[in-house]
Amino acid sequence: MKQIFSSLALTALISLSAPASAAECYADYKAKQDNPLRLHYGVMQVSDCNAGAAKREVTKRLKSNGWTLLNVMSVFGPEGLDQRKANAGKFYLRY
Repeated sequence: MKQIFSSLALTALISLSAPASAAECYADYKAKQDNPLRLHYGVMQVSDCNAGAAKREVTKRLKSNGWTLLNVMSVFGPEGLDQRKANAGKFYLRY
């Protein structure tokens, strides 16, 4: 019984001390395709709130879908999702 309690306490402690990078992070970006030229603004969830890491992740995910990243506008938490949803349209959390 003592081992079970110790294990539960350790699990709880680990979950409370999760690093800040485990927080929900999103990036809004602009991307393009050529021939014919197509542009879009989108929002995607990223695994790291660091701007450089987010840019690398967005670039990779867009490239695998035939898009070229033009710019990561910002990296933000869930509090910024609602204000970007309408502008992102079908590219809201698509990739």
